[in-house]
Amino acid sequence: MTRMVFCRKYQKELEGLERAPFPGPKGAAIFEDVSKQAWQDWLKQQTMLINEKHLNVMDPNTRPYLDEQRELFLSNEEFDRAEGYTPE
Repeated sequence: MTRMVFCRKYQKELEGLERAPFPGPKGAAIFEDVSKQAWQDWLKQQTMLINEKHLNVMDPNTRPYLDEQRELFLSNEEFDRAEGYTPE
């Protein structure tokens, strides 16, 4: 049976994640109120940010930046976008 959640990104009942995306309280919170669709959309956005901004994921300053952008994205607040990207 599919687990449903009220998605904080899309503000409607959608299919939930199968498991928390990472351990700890932040992962648990995402598991509880972020849909599978919203998480997949975030992963695409994160990839664009990493590529377009030439972020080094091994740099200790990158993780807090991506954490902040993830929270903004999932909460429907203003978040950084990849420069030069034009949606299809």
